[in-house]
Amino acid sequence: MTPPDLIETLYQEHAPVLFRFLIRFTGNEAEVKDILQEIFIRLATSPHLLKNVDSPRAYLFRMAHRLAIDHGRREQTRLHYVQQAQQEHEIQLSPQTLDHDEAWRQNMLADALSVLPCEQKAVVLLKIWEGLTFAKIAEVLDISADTAASRYRYALDKLRDALRPLHRDLP
Repeated sequence: MTPPDLIETLYQEHAPVLFRFLIRFTGNEAEVKDILQEIFIRLATSPHLLKNVDSPRAYLFRMAHRLAIDHGRREQTRLHYVQQAQQEHEIQLSPQTLDHDEAWRQNMLADALSVLPCEQKAVVLLKIWEGLTFAKIAEVLDISADTAASRYRYALDKLRDALRPLHRDLP
């Protein structure tokens, strides 16, 4: 059997069972679909993974279980950082620590940042809040330093326009 035929056969025979296992394990249908897709993409791109496998079903269950655990860990990490960012945002905008004008300024800045394209927002956050150089930003985002600098410049132009009312109100 050729690799594509083998993958198709494995999918037909085992995907429904894996789906039932994973839906019970994770409780998240979207995550289950992602895991199943990842399993069969790995097998399609690396058919040698099945070379010395005695029981394809056992191998697929093991693969599904490990990927589900990995997805769960990534989700926990993501949730941790989301919660941390929300707490930091709440502390920054806490009415007890900010007067009305400062809270308004913080909200204007948050709104202006939220409308930036993702690529520009990432550069601004890494440059201003994390203090990274354009070279380091380029490394982190896998882009050139010139691209990082131009995204930063375009983002600052957009922020300047969005925050123009704030400039007029500053003492």
